[in-house]
Amino acid sequence: MRNPVIIYTDGACRGNPGPGGWGAVLQHGENLLELYGGETETTNNRMELTAVIKALEALKYPCDIQLYSDSKYVLQGISEWLANWKKRGWRTAAKKPVQNVELWQQLDALVEQQGNIQWHWVKGHSGDPGNELADQLANKGIDEL
Repeated sequence: MRNPVIIYTDGACRGNPGPGGWGAVLQHGENLLELYGGETETTNNRMELTAVIKALEALKYPCDIQLYSDSKYVLQGISEWLANWKKRGWRTAAKKPVQNVELWQQLDALVEQQGNIQWHWVKGHSGDPGNELADQLANKGIDEL
């Protein structure tokens, strides 16, 4: 059996675009890892994607992952849009280039490496402790720019 890991991710932006931050919480048994960072000029969607990427990059070996995000952009992208974007050469149904393509490509590669990720949507700012902590970390990423 592979190691079970619970991950919560969140992105934040003050202005869109504007200064942004990302936060991730990884839990393996009793161990908790908190990650965060920020960028001076970015978008909320980029920070949401970056949070997931940074969380998956932090894993040292393949795990069974339960990943929670309040970003419908990330969750729909990974579960509904990604396969067709790849088939169309990273273009949308409207034949336009996919926004944030380099981040989507990074995420796609990490998902392939991990293999077993269950994706879950959680309502933001609704009192879920993991989501609230990820949100606090994302805001810390902005505050420390």
